[in-house]
Amino acid sequence: MKNALVLLILCFSVILSAQKKKITKKSPAKKNLVSKHIPKINPDLIKINDSIPALIPQKEDGKFGFINQKGKVIIKPEYSNVGFFTEDCNLQNSNDAKVKIYGSNKFASVRLNDVDYRINESGKRVYQFKDSDLGKCKTEIKAQLFHGYILGKYYGIIEDSKFENPADYKQFTIYPQYDYLHILEGDDLKNPMIIAVRDDKFGVIDIHNKIIIPFQYSDIKRNYSWKLARLFEVTEDGTNYFYIDIANKKY
Repeated sequence: MKNALVLLILCFSVILSAQKKKITKKSPAKKNLVSKHIPKINPDLIKINDSIPALIPQKEDGKFGFINQKGKVIIKPEYSNVGFFTEDCNLQNSNDAKVKIYGSNKFASVRLNDVDYRINESGKRVYQFKDSDLGKCKTEIKAQLFHGYILGKYYGIIEDSKFENPADYKQFTIYPQYDYLHILEGDDLKNPMIIAVRDDKFGVIDIHNKIIIPFQYSDIKRNYSWKLARLFEVTEDGTNYFYIDIANKKY
C-alpha cells in the first residue's frame, strides 16, 4: 500500500511537470530596432523667406559667391559668374543617367577660369560641363496676356484680348503715364511684375498699378531673377547690383 502511494505521487509529479513545460511560453525575442536615418538640416540653409532660395548670389570685389538669407557668406566669392540653385534642363535631359542628377535644383551653375561647373550647396564643384552630356530642353512657350503700349512718349499696359481702341482710355489696363515699362518673365501670367521708370528712378508695379518696389533705384535688370528666384536685381549707384525680395529687403 505504501509503495503504491509513492508511485501515485511520482506519477502525479511527472504529469504536473509535463503540463508546466507545455503551457510555458517563451517570451518573444526583442527585435533589433533599426533607426531610420534622418538627414541633418544645415542651420545655414534654413529659410526665413520661404518664397526665395536659401542661397543667394552676391558679388564682392568683382567675384561672385553665395550668402544665405541672413547675409552670411556660405560659398566664398571666387567665380566670374554664377546662377541660382535651379534646375538645368540640358542636364536633366542628358543621355547619361549619372549626369541627370546634377540637373536638379540642389545644384547651381558657376564659371571659374572660363570653365563651367555645377556646385552643391556646400560649394563643392561636383560636375564639369561637357557638350556631349547635354540634352535638349523641352521648351513650352506661353503667350503673355499683357503688353506694353506707347502713347505719345509715355508707356502703359494693355491686355491683348480686350484692347481695340486707343482712344478709349477705359480699354487700357494701365493708362500710359510712365517713362518706361517692362513686363518681367514669371509663372503667373495674370499678375506679372512690371519694371517701371518715373522721373529717372526705377521701381516695380503690378498689373493693377500698385507700387510693389518704390521708385528709388537707378536701374533694375530685365533678367530672369524674378522668374527663377522671386528676386529683383537692383542698383542704387548704377554700378553695384544686389538682390531684393518683393518686400524690398536687401540681400
